[in-house]
Amino acid sequence: MAESGEHTRMFKVKTDEVYAARDILTQVYRALKEKGYNPINQIVGYLLSGDPAYITSHNNARSLVRKMERDELLEELVRYYLEAE
Repeated sequence: MAESGEHTRMFKVKTDEVYAARDILTQVYRALKEKGYNPINQIVGYLLSGDPAYITSHNNARSLVRKMERDELLEELVRYYLEAE
């Protein structure tokens, strides 16, 4: 009998969550850019640390990015990158 740690788990995201993640990332990116930050560095900092201080409050970006879990945002980034191939 195989141990439960040997099985691959399936993870499925609802379609609305994909669009929500994409919209949030786009809006946060724009707000950071408008304020003169390097949006990629700031978003990566937030995703790695969970510290919302990496995200500006300009245009409500900080509140917006906290509406979704970081893993959901990361999943959208990975999906976009890999599906572009």
